[in-house]
Amino acid sequence: MSGAITVVITGAASGIGRAAARLFAEEGAHLVLAGRDAGTLDAVATECRDRGAAVVTVPTDVAVEQEVERLADAAVQRFGGIDVWVGNASLYSFGTFEQTPSEAFDRIIDVNLRGQVYGARAALRVFRDQGHGVLVSVASVYSRITSPFVSPYVTSKFGLLGFLEVLRLELRDTPGIDVCAVLPATVDTPIHQHAANYAGQPVRPLPPVVDPVRVARAVVEVAHRPRRLVQVGRVQSLFVLVRALAPAVYEPMVVRVYSMIAVRRGSVPASSGNLFDADRERTGVTGGWRVLGRFRRTR
Repeated sequence: MSGAITVVITGAASGIGRAAARLFAEEGAHLVLAGRDAGTLDAVATECRDRGAAVVTVPTDVAVEQEVERLADAAVQRFGGIDVWVGNASLYSFGTFEQTPSEAFDRIIDVNLRGQVYGARAALRVFRDQGHGVLVSVASVYSRITSPFVSPYVTSKFGLLGFLEVLRLELRDTPGIDVCAVLPATVDTPIHQHAANYAGQPVRPLPPVVDPVRVARAVVEVAHRPRRLVQVGRVQSLFVLVRALAPAVYEPMVVRVYSMIAVRRGSVPASSGNLFDADRERTGVTGGWRVLGRFRRTR
């Protein structure tokens, strides 16, 4: 792609999405930023304009297909097309399957999986009309491994990777359209502070945590040089190999590791986090987890 490209980013208000928006802005891209809170999107847009980008913000709940279609239409109306669609919006929760309310489980599936499906459908409509485009979906190492206490997230990410693989097969003979998956390990974003917690105990992400800018760079790189799958974070990616080769070893090991490291002593009240309402306070790129010796509680 040459010249200014048009990039749609969902989940642009914080974390990987916000970091990716900044990086694309530094290249002079035309940006269409989506998230649930208009005020936060405006702040991200200002950062990107200061870096040289033309920006449109479209408040969007990706779990609503009509809103995702409206997002694609806004990009076409403002910039004439879409070169790259970055599906990044995700929700997270802690708690066993039995502790997690059905409405919370369903909401995570709606955003993390159906939101990506809606985004792909909207993007492909535009890509086919113009004859090119790159779909970049931010999945997770949890698309290939499992752990306790995160059943809706793992379900959504396994489903997402399967969907992308099928989509890639169906588009195999369609020149100019690429489907890419970025699979980060644990990332230092506010998603863990945003997370719902039904476990009744403080929980922290499994270390080591990856710098979100590193993941954002991977997103930008595959947008320019498409690859079917990119994993970011080597240590936890080793778990993929262990699970594949020795599942009888992997399962008791991951239960023990998660129980010893992620679940902390004490008690916290149940919270739905940002599942149903946007968090307007913790909207930075990082969540503070990479600070040496510092592990915040997730409530």
